[in-house]
Amino acid sequence: MRVLVTGGAGFIGSNFIRYWLDRYPDDEIVNLDALTYAGNLSSLADVAAAHCDRYRFVRGDIGNVDLVEHLLTEYRVDAVVNFAAESHNSRALFDPGAFLRTNVLGTQGLMEACRRAKTPRVHHVSTCEVFGDLPLDSPDSFSEEHPYRPRTPYNAAKAGGDLVVRSYQETFGLPATISTCANNFGPYQFPEKVIPLFTTNAIDDRPLPLYRSSANRREWLYVTDHCTAIDLILKRGRIGELYNIGSGVEQSVEQITDCVLDLLGKPASLKTYVPDRPGLDRRYLLNSGKIRRELGWQPEVDFAEGMRRTVAWYVANEEWWRPLQRQLAVQESGWGTP
Repeated sequence: MRVLVTGGAGFIGSNFIRYWLDRYPDDEIVNLDALTYAGNLSSLADVAAAHCDRYRFVRGDIGNVDLVEHLLTEYRVDAVVNFAAESHNSRALFDPGAFLRTNVLGTQGLMEACRRAKTPRVHHVSTCEVFGDLPLDSPDSFSEEHPYRPRTPYNAAKAGGDLVVRSYQETFGLPATISTCANNFGPYQFPEKVIPLFTTNAIDDRPLPLYRSSANRREWLYVTDHCTAIDLILKRGRIGELYNIGSGVEQSVEQITDCVLDLLGKPASLKTYVPDRPGLDRRYLLNSGKIRRELGWQPEVDFAEGMRRTVAWYVANEEWWRPLQRQLAVQESGWGTP
């Protein structure tokens, strides 16, 4: 089987490529990535060396229809998994247009190329944030039937991309599925996101900037469990369906911070509180009963073990994340500053 992975130099994409090549020794991967600021080929340097006969990298934009169509036909691609996206809420406040260009127009270009090439299988990776947020005291969770109510430019751009994929499936019969996933964490995550940011700051005894609404909660999933879910959806998912992928485990920002500090043996005095980011969501929780019932998926790595693995990885891999720190364009402590 030949799989085109878009955005494969990013956090989840690079973990998925590792997962797939290890699990399926006869399969081949083509990694298409534009290498914007969060794309990092060093995340796959060992993969490229170990699997040079089964792994290829192509630098390019998913919105380049001719390029993508060429790759699909040249490599006789059997399936496409789309991870390519601008994905950081804070950055989206400074340049919403970049998020719409990649996540909506780029997705449309990719779907058009898949339609022209008659790609046998397409899967689009989305986010729980397209559904909006939930009150902290609510017992509710988001099902696949919940209406889309995005609250930030990033969320809206991802929602728009989802609708593009749905339209190509309905109108042109593109054999596509979509998944919405809880917050992922694990190795190779760009250090602008909360867990690697707090971990790397704590390693250097620098302040950990918590939003003042530090009781806000997120659902957390270790990245390899996301990979196994996508695998099952590709192989057994029903065309045209949306699947929620969630652990059911919620943690507040305060709890995440305390866990990082405990694992590193650092003092609570490193915690500092900053104004909330505009449009900050209160809570996300997915109802993932559908994928569990229909496909038999279950997460395998519990939150505590995932955190131990993640923090230990950042401790052991400073040469990976230190060069990336100068690319952190957003200062989370600056919200509310005129």
